[in-house]
Amino acid sequence: MKKIIYTLLIITSVNFISCKSEVKKENNEKVTTKTEEKALFSLKEANNLISWTAYKTTEKKPVNGVFQKVNIIANGEGNTIKEAINNTEFSIPVSSVFTKDTGRDFKIKKFFFGIMDKTELLSGKLILENDSIGYANIKMNGKVEKVSFSYSILEKTFSMNATMNLENWNAVIAINSLNLECKDLHKGTDGVSKTWNEVALNIKTTF
Repeated sequence: MKKIIYTLLIITSVNFISCKSEVKKENNEKVTTKTEEKALFSLKEANNLISWTAYKTTEKKPVNGVFQKVNIIANGEGNTIKEAINNTEFSIPVSSVFTKDTGRDFKIKKFFFGIMDKTELLSGKLILENDSIGYANIKMNGKVEKVSFSYSILEKTFSMNATMNLENWNAVIAINSLNLECKDLHKGTDGVSKTWNEVALNIKTTF
């Protein structure tokens, strides 16, 4: 009987030591895997600057501004800058618009974005087609439209330029609304008040 009990104790001890070793090995593997999965470039950790230029008056005078906030909602990581940018999905709160003029900011939010359909956010996805061009699927005013852009990568900075025709998003009513509110401010030397449907867009990301 003692011999049987002694044998059981040995078997139990061996199994316990074996399980403990396996758990320790498994934990080590998890730590190693976690370290390997960290990408070299992350848009969430980068400095993202979204600038835009709208135009007023017949002479097409520029009005410059930025969006102070962008949310990366999917992808946005990679071992190269191209990998990090390609297939990135993002959203931009229109409340973050900034032109260094609080009165103008208020009017853009209320009389332009404010009358659009479900446009608290601008959202989109970036696709890189080759080493110099790509396109973005941008949702605004309840509609998704494709916007082509050119881009460059210099050291750790990604820069892209595009032009948006606001009519493609059925935004004529919004343009007219803003122009009516800014009628005198958008008059040129010819006395005509005009707000252009064209907006230049530049995104610069520094990793």
